[in-house]
Amino acid sequence: QVSPGLRTPRLPVWLCSVLGRHSVLFSTDSRLLSDWKSERIFHLYFYSGQQEQTKTAHLTIDTHSHHWEAAEREDPRSPGKRCRALEMAIRTKWEGATISWNGTDPFF
Repeated sequence: QVSPGLRTPRLPVWLCSVLGRHSVLFSTDSRLLSDWKSERIFHLYFYSGQQEQTKTAHLTIDTHSHHWEAAEREDPRSPGKRCRALEMAIRTKWEGATISWNGTDPFF
């Protein structure tokens, strides 16, 4: 029997398969589960368990885009520009979000 805590989590948790590797993306902010307004700027943590990851990555997600920022960005489908796989996965939920790795070298 599945625990009620697993059926209705208290904190948002996403199990991911990025580039064939399983990982966890989670937040310590329970408001992400119920308050859409909290999805403007928020923090996510990413852990892959891979050897190259020495600590949990702290990501800042900004879903508020400005029209002048869109013009400066290069089309991600262009030959000279490739999006990171984890960022593409995050954008399946929050389309157009900007993602800051907060000083961590992106490893995915």
